[in-house]
Amino acid sequence: MASTINPARVDFVTLRLFCAVAQSGSITKGAEACHLALSAASRRLSDFEAAAGSKLLERSAQGIALTPAGHVAMQHAMRLFQGFEQFSNELGDYASGVRGHVRLWANMSALTEFLPTTLAAFLGQHPDIRVEVEEQLSGDIVRALVDGLADVGVFAESTPAYGLDVAPFQTDELVVLCARPHPLARLRAKQVDFKTCLAHEFVGLNRSSSLLELTSRAAEQAGIPMRLRVQVRSFDAMCHMIAANLGIGVVPLAACKAQVAALDLKVVHLKDTWATRRLLMATKTGAALTPATQLLVRQLLASSN
Repeated sequence: MASTINPARVDFVTLRLFCAVAQSGSITKGAEACHLALSAASRRLSDFEAAAGSKLLERSAQGIALTPAGHVAMQHAMRLFQGFEQFSNELGDYASGVRGHVRLWANMSALTEFLPTTLAAFLGQHPDIRVEVEEQLSGDIVRALVDGLADVGVFAESTPAYGLDVAPFQTDELVVLCARPHPLARLRAKQVDFKTCLAHEFVGLNRSSSLLELTSRAAEQAGIPMRLRVQVRSFDAMCHMIAANLGIGVVPLAACKAQVAALDLKVVHLKDTWATRRLLMATKTGAALTPATQLLVRQLLASSN
């Protein structure tokens, strides 16, 4: 049977030292950052490696580098610090009179189209609950829920969601945007199929975007490669690139209405069934939801269409 680390042999001072040494590449600099004597820091690191049963740091004339096991230890140490910071913040909320704290992660579509009104109503009814909202890509939201970094998530249905309890939240319409001089803007038909659009270059979102995965999969099914000319991280940036006629882009219509009007973009509706996309709300399967989280989940479900 593999040995396990005795929690009593590892403390936050040692973990912080380990991270400081790994980030600086020097035991001396790490010890200074943690206000420890060099000898005490060296002893702590040796004891930590002994407790882990693995070599975590590679020492050389060039400095300190993490071993493969050290990289794993670093990831878990950072998660522990993040969890402790959240623990401290949430207890601070209770001390200041706030009686609940919910971490909500959502993708751009949900934050732009649906959540502002719902959250305003919820916080109006429950002023003693703090909702910490973070915008992330759908794949990152799922991982945050599984890892316990988020309490509630809203993301696109095309995202694999193993280990989560999911429920329908809202639907949005995906459309193609193009600049007025673009050939697609001169089509007389009110709707086109995505296969027709694949004759042109695209502006898309970056990696882990459920929307990029959805359109890439549709292109594969059509047997035509999707030519991405530009990739960005937000719908706003997409719209500006499209307005510069650098390509066409598939976006949620409601999330981009303001940019469509401001940049005078042409909206082309898609015939494809996948252009009507569902957003899902999820929590971790088996997680004990706090009363505040349960209230927010009920509010989100009540606002779903």
